[in-house]
Amino acid sequence: PEALDTTSAAERAAALDVAPAAERELGTAIASLGSPSEAGIWLKTPLVNAVSEGRIVWTETGKSIAVELRPAEGNSGTTQISLAALRLLEAPLSALPELTIYAR
Repeated sequence: PEALDTTSAAERAAALDVAPAAERELGTAIASLGSPSEAGIWLKTPLVNAVSEGRIVWTETGKSIAVELRPAEGNSGTTQISLAALRLLEAPLSALPELTIYAR
């Protein structure tokens, strides 16, 4: 996983520095691991129509990180999480975490 996670230390630190912001809850979703070849700290979800800033909370642990919210591709309705985001949540790579998703 370390070899595929190309995010910088600064990007990881910024994602973990989740300051209170005006945001609204979009809903919850079960996320699977997205393509490890897609760099960045992101979440693809059918809950957004355009790329935007957001935050996710792993409901099992309460751990929260800032992410780039991306629209889910096609009409699959599935939610995918980047390798870097999954690692920042400290979730196992095989996990299907339930996430609460917030838009900023």
